[in-house]
Amino acid sequence: MENIFWIMSQILENLKYTKDHEWVKKLENGHYQMGITDYAQSSLGDIVYVDMPGEGSDLKQGSSIGTIESVKAVSDIYSPMDGSVVSKNETIGEDPVAVNEDPYNTGWLLEFQASGEAQWNGLLSAAQYKELLDAH
Repeated sequence: MENIFWIMSQILENLKYTKDHEWVKKLENGHYQMGITDYAQSSLGDIVYVDMPGEGSDLKQGSSIGTIESVKAVSDIYSPMDGSVVSKNETIGEDPVAVNEDPYNTGWLLEFQASGEAQWNGLLSAAQYKELLDAH
């Protein structure tokens, strides 16, 4: 039954992904936006609280930058790239269920300025992320 769940998880072609189930989108202004994947939010269940760093905070690729709490568990959120926080999604502080309802749009977590392009190129493509989920 679990494999059916992974097949049904939404994976968007225009995003990059991490092995820790974060997504990253390159914005037109040169910044990046990130959040957790559809697979991650489905695995967590109903999200009740999100704790993310504020504007100006430094990000280091692979380091824990916050937590997301659901009725099932508390999970770390990891930075997909080096950089600094430009803004966080204030909406999810008031309405964390937005992460469950629309993880790729209204449920985004952070906007950040990356230290460089190299790490973006090293993130997983949609096809590579799908392979990762299929391997579970």
